[in-house]
Amino acid sequence: MPGTMTLDALKEAVAKGEIDTVLVAGIDMQGRLMGKRFHAAFFINGGYEETHCCNYLLAVDMEMTTVPGYKSAGWSQGYGDYVMKPDLATLRPLPWLPGTALCLADLLDHHTHEEVAVSPRAILKAQVARARAMGFEPMMATELEFYLFENSYEALRDSNFTGLKPISAYNEDYHLFQTTKEEDVMRAVRNGLYGAGIPIENTKGEADSGQEEVNYRYSDALDTADNHVIVKAGVKEIAWTKGRSVTFMAKYDHRKAGSSSHVHQSLWTQDGKPAFADKTDEHGMSALMKQFLAGQLAHATEITAFLAPYVNSYKRFTIGMFAPTKAVWSADNRTAGFRVCGVHTKAVRVECRIPGSDINPYLTCAALLAAGLAGIEGKMALEPEMKGDMYHTAGIREIPHNLREAAAALKGSAMLRRAFGDDVVDHYHHAAQWEISETDRVVTDFEIQRLLERA
Repeated sequence: MPGTMTLDALKEAVAKGEIDTVLVAGIDMQGRLMGKRFHAAFFINGGYEETHCCNYLLAVDMEMTTVPGYKSAGWSQGYGDYVMKPDLATLRPLPWLPGTALCLADLLDHHTHEEVAVSPRAILKAQVARARAMGFEPMMATELEFYLFENSYEALRDSNFTGLKPISAYNEDYHLFQTTKEEDVMRAVRNGLYGAGIPIENTKGEADSGQEEVNYRYSDALDTADNHVIVKAGVKEIAWTKGRSVTFMAKYDHRKAGSSSHVHQSLWTQDGKPAFADKTDEHGMSALMKQFLAGQLAHATEITAFLAPYVNSYKRFTIGMFAPTKAVWSADNRTAGFRVCGVHTKAVRVECRIPGSDINPYLTCAALLAAGLAGIEGKMALEPEMKGDMYHTAGIREIPHNLREAAAALKGSAMLRRAFGDDVVDHYHHAAQWEISETDRVVTDFEIQRLLERA
């Protein structure tokens, strides 16, 4: 579901004094909304055409460090500008921010006005165009899990992020009484996001104390990624207004369940028919769906850096905590990295269970789509279904154990280089290498507690 406000409707709202601020937001490498707050009068009087931002926004890490070694931007090039081109199809009010609307923007080259190849939204748009050229519309949905804390962000910062207190004291998976106690935040999340044009279906307690999940309706791949980043931003902002905090870290505590972002995927024909469905098949899977899934399995290792982008991401892949450890497929089996859902219905689909809630959804969806389309193009045969407990099944394809393994596979991926281009693969491989080097050099609390006295 795209934005719910036209430019004319915005002009009317501004004239009535209902909207006075417009956020124009590009998407950075980490999947964050980065941009400017416009006075609404300026935006409607021409600001909607374009604005500018420093091109370092696609060459920094989570700390906004100017990372050396990127081809696209650096001190040697003087850190010039990108054009931010508002996509008016994404324009919408943000009910939780008074008098405010949001418009997502594409990042364009300052000189050619072509989309920047390494920008996440452009990467996904290119794979969607590839699917459409083959006659298909990729449909996706992302499920987002996160932890809700009683602490505010400010209190956590002042305490050096110690004393995290989850909003509940026990596993609240599907627990209605406990989630009643959280409704001051979660009701505001549902209603606020719905008012922003996100087709919210439900929220629920998840598999640990303080863990939540928010679900929104499947849509075309680009719209799903747009919805995903708005949901994450909205959840954080709404929690903050209530004096609470949330985290979308894949694993904030080794003793607790990680937070996932399972990605559901299917292809539909241009005339609106499910291309994955075949009622005569054992699992209701068409030959096309089997090829698509075969491609994702064949290239699972290569695309993992886009499904698990941080060193921390790999700490989520833990036996017995509903995060997968094996990149194999099974029907309705939550121990597999790829689960076939909706068997014998028109909604039959592939659920990739590898991504955590820390993903950049544009990169994740693009990588999954690229691998699936490669399977169709190569008419790949689907390997046999795995059954039972994949955690304890030996000799089957494993998810990379760490970002170092995943980054090496990304760098050497001929499939991704064909799909994304060398510049994109090299850019995100460099980001992974930087993440590894930054983590390698930091002394952790665990090391101090373990070694300070006894080493």
